[in-house]
Parts: sequence; C-alpha cells; structure tokens
Amino acid sequence: MPEPLHHPASYRDPSGFVFQAGGIYYRQVNQSYAADYEKLMTSGLYTTLVKNNWLIEHHEIPENLTASADWYKTLRPARLDLITYPYEWCFRQLQDAALLTLAILTESIRQDMILKDASPYNIQFPRGKPLFIDTLSFEKYDATLPWVAYRQFCECFLFPLYLAHYCGIDTGKILTAYPDGIPAGITARLLPRKTRFNPGALMHVHLQNIVRPTTGAGKTPVFSRQKLMHLIQNLKSITARLKPRPAPHSAWSNYYEDTILSRQYLDEKQRLFRDFISGLPFLTAIDMGANDGFFSLILSEKPEVSITSIDADAACISRLYNTIREKNIPNILPLCIDILLPSPAIGFRNNERSSFNDRFRAELVVALALIHHLVLAANIPLRDIPQYLAALSTGWLIIEFVPLEDEKAQELIRNKHRWHLPYDISSFEQYFEEYFSIGKKSKIPGTERILYLMKKRNS
Repeated sequence: MPEPLHHPASYRDPSGFVFQAGGIYYRQVNQSYAADYEKLMTSGLYTTLVKNNWLIEHHEIPENLTASADWYKTLRPARLDLITYPYEWCFRQLQDAALLTLAILTESIRQDMILKDASPYNIQFPRGKPLFIDTLSFEKYDATLPWVAYRQFCECFLFPLYLAHYCGIDTGKILTAYPDGIPAGITARLLPRKTRFNPGALMHVHLQNIVRPTTGAGKTPVFSRQKLMHLIQNLKSITARLKPRPAPHSAWSNYYEDTILSRQYLDEKQRLFRDFISGLPFLTAIDMGANDGFFSLILSEKPEVSITSIDADAACISRLYNTIREKNIPNILPLCIDILLPSPAIGFRNNERSSFNDRFRAELVVALALIHHLVLAANIPLRDIPQYLAALSTGWLIIEFVPLEDEKAQELIRNKHRWHLPYDISSFEQYFEEYFSIGKKSKIPGTERILYLMKKRNS
C-alpha cells in the first residue's frame, strides 16, 4: 500500500496532518504532540467542547496508516461533506466563527490549555452553525506568556470585521485579497481617522500597527491568567457589537419584495417548483443565484436534503444566514460566491485552497431567473452555459428561461447595442439537450418565462 500523502492544506503544523486513505479522511497525531493530545483528552476539555457542539468529534484508530516513524495516534474525525473558506462567508458567519474561537479559548484556559492558533480555516459550518475542526490546535497553557495567536486573531477576524463596520468593505472581498489575514498597517490606513479615538480600535489596530514584535534578549513582559481573560472578554465584547455598514441599495437584496414581475409570478413559479421537486430523488442541491433563499427554504422542507445557497450579493446571503439562525434550519449553507468570479485555487502549489469548481457538486442544481443575467448582462454565450451547469450537477437541473421579450431582460439590454446571439427558446433547448434530457417543461402562467426540469445525460 503506498504511503498516504497529507492533504494539500495540512502541512503547516508539525503536530500532525490530515490525510486520506481508502476514501476516508484521517488525522495523524505526531509524537511531538503526544503530551498535549493526552492533556486535551484527559482534562475533560475535548468532552466539553464536543458536548457543546463546538469541536468536531473523532474516534481513535489503533493503526499507523502512514507507516510513519513520527506516528503517535490516528484519528478518524466526523465526516464533513464540504469545505468552505472565510472569503466565501458573509459578515455574520465570520463574526460567529470569531466568537466561537474566543469561546473555545476561554474554555481551554479553564482546563489549563490554550489555542496555539486562531485561523478561521479551523472553522466550518455543518448544519448551519460554526464548528471548530482542528483537534491539534490546543497546547498546555503557560500563564506567564501572552496569547501567541492574538495577532492572528486580529488579522483574520477582528480587522476584516472592523473594515466592514466602519468602511463598508465586504469581508469576503477583503479576505480574498488577504486570505491569511489583513496586516495591521493596511487596516490602520483604511479605517477612518475617528477610530483613533475608539478604545478598541486604538488598542487592537492602531497601537498594534505602531508597536512591532521585539526580538532578541529584551525583557519579556510579565503576563497573567487574569490579564489574558480581560483581553479575551474585551475581544468578545468588541466582536459581538460590530455590524456591517449598510451597503448602497442593491437590486437583489429586496428582489422578492420589489423587483420580481409580480406576486402572482412568484406564486405560480413556486407551485411549479414544488411540483418539479416532488418525488425527485436527491439528497444534495445547489441553489445558484439564490438571492435571499426563497427557493432554498422550500428545498429545506425536505430534512434529508443538504442545500448550498450561493449568491454574489453579500446582503442577500446575510439575510438568508440570519433566517436559518433564527429559525434553526440546519440543512442550508449560505455562501457569498459570484459564479462569474468564483473562488480560485490558491495557496502552496495552488492546491492548499481548492477552487469552487473543484469542491462543489450536487445531485440537483437550481438556476432560477439566472440565465438572462449571464447572457445579456455578463456577455456569456448561451452555448457555454449548459456544460458549466452539467459539471456541477450529478443528476438534475431545474432552470428558468427568460426570453428576450421579458421586461427584465429588456432592462438588461436597454443601453446595449449588441449581445450574444442566438438567445431564444429553440437555441436554449438545443444547447442544453447536449448535456440534459428535458423531463418537464412548463410556462409560468402570466409570463412568457419557462421552467424546465432536466436530467443529466449518462446519470
């Protein structure tokens, strides 16, 4: 059996690594982490965190699957169906991930341990809530030392939240530019001058920008458990109070209230949509251009189905995330993803963070009131779209065709002299039937729009 290789994103920590064997993901604990791992497991910290649904659960496997001389333990974590990244989250998701990190840090200190890093990549959102997934992030606490991950927490969590709060800079966009955290110098220059008079921003941003870490044989500042707990409480208080600055009016953030054709159109489309999904065999779905999740919420009525809802508009995704938190809906994952500029593969060898296209697949893909935006606004040829959607779907596609005569299509071309042709029902069906067979086709009453249920060929 060839030696399993570590996952491309799991190479930074000498304590261990994630690897795959036989189609299953495992985490190896190295000898260098043995003492900290045993303290995590025997102190009661692991049990408490798992009981609170804060930390991913694992089972120990009594086998050295890597045949490594550094091996100490093999862990089999609970399965995660999808990995997402902080630059795909809305403000509230990043905020909740930050607060979870601080809650885990607080509980760790009570058990005489501490988090040695504060990376948002340690968090995922299964069942709609943040979950810490890095079991090897804990180490024995030394009360005389400051928190080594303080700067990382600020750069990865607090600074993007500050920039959204004061400047209206979308957290996803700024973290796309700085995926490993925003330096204090950049944050200080972007924040308005008035933040120099805000105690939290002054301490965590502006002073941190001025005071650089020292090296050499200088005197080490005396620290204490009480000082650290005060720092954590301060970070919690600041983080919890931050809110994103209201964005300029978005045509999409109130789409279902103001900008649809009519309430009758929405009711009729909903009726057809429910008919299409009735009896359809699927357990996973991607709602493309989900807006605030009207149709994702319909899909979520099937409790066995996991839905990923994506939209480029962060305000829409924030509304959906707030909805699933308030209503405790566990099977929708909202993400800020622009399908015209999807998350690329980045990091070491371009393998550390996988692209959107590599990570996302579903048995059902839903693309409602989307095609006309791609063709008429984004200038994507109609013939290029079916193959793209077929790559995402492993089974079914529900798609809406909006003809050129539609008033919303006309709005998109009002100031344009040229757009890609052909764009008509006949060409639409011709292009899509290369990859899908049409199962159902219904005109939405009161409109010329057509809703299709298609099955992927060879599936």
